Amino acid sequence: MLVAQTCFGLFPVSKHWLFPAGAGGFAPFAVGAWRMVFAALSLSVAAWFLHGDRWRIRRADLPRFVACALLGVSVNMTLYLEGLKRSTAVNAGLVMCLIPVFTFAIAALARQETFQPSRAIGIGVALVGASLLFWAERPDLIRAHGFGNLLMALNALAYASYLVVVRPLTRSYPPLVVIAWVFVLSLPFVPLLVLREQGGNPAGLAAGTRAFFAPDGASLAAWGALLFVLVFPTSIAYLANSFALSRVRASTTAVYIYIQPIITGVVAWLIADEELTPVMFVSAALVFAGIWLVARPGASKAAAARA
Repeated sequence: MLVAQTCFGLFPVSKHWLFPAGAGGFAPFAVGAWRMVFAALSLSVAAWFLHGDRWRIRRADLPRFVACALLGVSVNMTLYLEGLKRSTAVNAGLVMCLIPVFTFAIAALARQETFQPSRAIGIGVALVGASLLFWAERPDLIRAHGFGNLLMALNALAYASYLVVVRPLTRSYPPLVVIAWVFVLSLPFVPLLVLREQGGNPAGLAAGTRAFFAPDGASLAAWGALLFVLVFPTSIAYLANSFALSRVRASTTAVYIYIQPIITGVVAWLIADEELTPVMFVSAALVFAGIWLVARPGASKAAAARA
């Protein structure tokens, strides 16, 4: 979970090279399509090589896999990238803090988990800690980037739903097989992204596809940022998250998302010389206290005994 959230937390910082002001970058839909294709190919090869016959999935599980592909990849990625382009890296990390709240609610409604006051308090403590980075220092950002934040909030709802829907699959299949199939089944969405970028006109689709994936004006920095996104916040992060889901509850996995704004803030400080403030240290303390309340062994055993 720490590996996955570190990779995801580094993702927002890459927006400065992926979507630079003016020319020299990629369209958000193009980055999403690159992630789908790259992850489908790389993870499928790895799953087939490591698991052989276990690569096959049962027909009865196909609808759940398709739902995971829509919620966890197609809808999730496109909403996030469109929102990220219209907002800021710090806002992106903060809006992602909605995912544990959504996950806890959805998992309880689906009766995958039982309600525990200590876990609810832990989620609240972590949410307060993460929100300090926004409300205490930059209260103007949500007004300036409202539409982008809204898109990312919808992305958070989609991803929280994915965490709940995918968990039964991680108990029946190896995590690598699950995430590989999730990306493979997202591939039919790629042509729709190309058409969307062309304004829905299918004429000249071949030439449009080339320009979509490899725009002439993309800088070397943009290509480097894309390579980073494909390897770390895509393949490695999704694989690590799927591996974690096979061993812990969905809401426990989700609460680690509160680490993202801290990672984003620290990396922004290292790369962009942004100041590390006392609020960030208070935020970090509250985030990790909340994670402890949700994930501590005593709480997990109590929930298991009641389940």
